[in-house]
This record gives sequence, structure tokens and C-alpha cells, in this order.
Amino acid sequence: MAFSSHRSARTRQMLGALRPRRPGGVGPDAVLAGDQAPVTPLRARSAIIAAAVYDDEGHRTANYTRLADTFRALRSTPGGMAWIGLERPDEHELAALAREFDLHPLAVEDAIQAHQRPKIERYGDTLFVVLHAARYLDSVEEVEFSELHVFVGPDFVVTVRHGSSPDLPAVRARLESSPQMLGRGPEAVLYAIMDRIVDDYAPVVSGLDFDIDQIEGEVFSGDAHVSRRIYELSREVVDFQRAVRPLQNVCQSLAKGAEKYRVDSEMQAYLRDVADHLTEVAESVETFRAALRDILTVNATLVAQRQNEEMTHLTEVSIKQGEEVKKISGWAAILFAPTLVGAIYGMNFDVMPELHTAWGYPMALVLMLAVSVGLYGVFRWKKWM
Repeated sequence: MAFSSHRSARTRQMLGALRPRRPGGVGPDAVLAGDQAPVTPLRARSAIIAAAVYDDEGHRTANYTRLADTFRALRSTPGGMAWIGLERPDEHELAALAREFDLHPLAVEDAIQAHQRPKIERYGDTLFVVLHAARYLDSVEEVEFSELHVFVGPDFVVTVRHGSSPDLPAVRARLESSPQMLGRGPEAVLYAIMDRIVDDYAPVVSGLDFDIDQIEGEVFSGDAHVSRRIYELSREVVDFQRAVRPLQNVCQSLAKGAEKYRVDSEMQAYLRDVADHLTEVAESVETFRAALRDILTVNATLVAQRQNEEMTHLTEVSIKQGEEVKKISGWAAILFAPTLVGAIYGMNFDVMPELHTAWGYPMALVLMLAVSVGLYGVFRWKKWM
């Protein structure tokens, strides 16, 4: 396990106070301070979303709003199980759970700080599982990811949510409608949560598939913003893959430890079903990545082709403009020659050669015509005209 480099001093102090176990422990609404008396809670809003105790047949005995009441009810229910759901708890609330259920300090630290990769770790009799849920938001055509941490012990399940999904109340309601499944113990809760997360992947797969189809149409329609959309969608697919691929390792680890920890055959079949669905999702994600790579290549080719066509068009226009400039320049030069001759003889000085001769005017006209025809011939020879 990789140790986080962002531990605060406050977190270290709390982790040092986690070891006293269930018998005679301090209630969850107090914080240990050495040998001092318990002090009052540190925040008004409770992170408890739901807390219930179930008997050995999977029937709920009662709901609770305080951890101390939940612990007390669990101790008085032989063969029972507590299921406690938390949302973004602080270290003090998790400290109470850690003291009661002997949770490992490193797992507690991970649950507090979040931002963990999907994984499974065993600390004695307790499993610590990190899962990434996902849901597709139709309104913005984006994928939203949430993090869920699950502590699974011999007689308890603690879920710590860092996000809005999955819908754990729906999972609880589904299990409570099948007490025989809930009566199989904490493993049934873990597998039901994993099944819900994998089922929630299906709309994400459908949404991403639809987005990719849209992008394919936009690529060939010449949409200028499609490159950005391809990049954003590629990032979503990569994030989705980071949620799915490690979860496959979690399923494999659970399958390997099923017989060692005496998980019954029906629960093993349930886990295999979850793993099969997860494999389908993983294959779809790989297909999406390959499709997006191909789309990105095609888009780059089409963009380069359009740029080449634009450059060719600009070159043709430039050549045409150059030809027109040549013609204009040629005619300007031709017209400039008679103007020059006319300007010279138009200065009207009294003493000028040919000014008073009879052939001066015809000679000027002939000179203008000769120069103009000569320039025209030169420009035609140079293919300017």
C-alpha cells in the first residue's frame, strides 16, 4: 500500500487514538484526549446517512441516529450485523468507528482523505475496499465519478461516501426485501454494493457510445469544435477505465479469498456474475479508447486535408492576383511612355529642338506609338500580357 504524503498533524493525533476496542470503549460523540475525560463533539452536522442493526435472519431490528446506540444494539443482538452509512465524515466520527470495530489507522486515513484508487486490502478480519462509482449526466453529456469506501468486518459494514453515487438507499432497500440474502452477512452487502456500481456503469457505457457516434458525424461534417470534444471524451473514457480496471482486480482478489474465508457457494456465484458484467464493461471501454484513437487520427487527417485545400486555394488566388498585377503593370508602363513624351514636349520652352519644325508633331506621335508597341511586344514575349 502506498502511504500518502499529505498527512496533517491533526490526522496523526487522531490516528494515535484509534486502538481501544469495543469493550468499554468511549462513545462516538466524544474524543479521547490522553487520560482526560471525553470532550464534546466537534461539529454539529452528523455524517451518518443511515445506521441499522440486522438480526441473524436478515431482518432489521431498528434504525439509529447515533453511533453509540448502534454499537449498543449490535452488542445485544447475537449473530447480528450493523450497517452504517456515512457521507464525508471527519476524523472524529471515523475515530469512534475505528475504536469500536478496530479499524486499521491507515484505512481510516484513506477513508478521511479520499482520492484513492479502487483497491481491496485486508487488515486482520476486516476488509477495506475502495470503489469508484460513475453516472452519466444527460443534461451536460458528461460522466460524473464518485468514490466509495467500504469497511467489511465479521459483524459490520461501514460505507463512507465521497460523492452522490451509488444509490446506497436503493441497495439497502433491495437487500431488506430479501432477508435471506441479507442474512448471509456483511459479504452480501459488499457484493450488492459492487453489483449496483457495475449496473450503474451500463448507462455510462450507453452514453459514451452515443457521444462517440455523434463525434463521428461531427468529424465528417467539418465541425470546428470537434477536436476539443474528442479530447474531453477521451479523458472521460480514461477516467472510466481507471475506475473499471482496478475493480476487476478487486473481484479477482475476492474470488481467490472466497474459499479461504469460507464464503458460501451462492455468494461466490453472485460475485462471478458481478465479475462477468464488469468484464463486458471493460471490453466496451477498450473499444471506446480504440474508436477514439481512430477518430482522432481521422480528424487530424481531415483537418490536414482541409488545410491543404485552403492553402491550394490561397495559392491559386495568389497566382491569379500576380497575373492580374503583371497585366496592370504592363499597361501602366505602356501608357507611361506616351505620357513621358507628351510631358517633355509640353513644357513649352521657346528654345526646344523640333519645336518650330513642321515634322515635330508627327515625329512625337510616331515616337509615342513606337515605344508603346515595343513595350507591348516585350511584355507579350515575357508572357505578362
